[in-house]
Amino acid sequence: MVKATLVEVLGQGASQTATTLTILKADLPRLTPSANNTPESLLVGILLKAQSRLTQESFDTNIDQSLTVLKGYSSSVTRGAENLDYRTKQLVVSMSTLDTDTEIDPDNYE
Repeated sequence: MVKATLVEVLGQGASQTATTLTILKADLPRLTPSANNTPESLLVGILLKAQSRLTQESFDTNIDQSLTVLKGYSSSVTRGAENLDYRTKQLVVSMSTLDTDTEIDPDNYE
């Protein structure tokens, strides 16, 4: 099999050079693009976009795929001095590489 392309994982507007990565906000699911999106909202959008391509099914059949982004479990948690109820939702990112070290190194996921 073949590695997924940048466009397949991050959207039609995704591109890269030796020093930059460009992802169009319009390609990120459920994100309302603005000049003031938070880093957290952008990361969630990127993970949701990647989730649509980096599935368990494609991982199981494609030896060239190193990552999966899977839906985890939802739970309720109480936070803050006012004990407000928050919903915690999970996206589980799993990274598979040959068993050569214990540190996460982005260069191992080519």
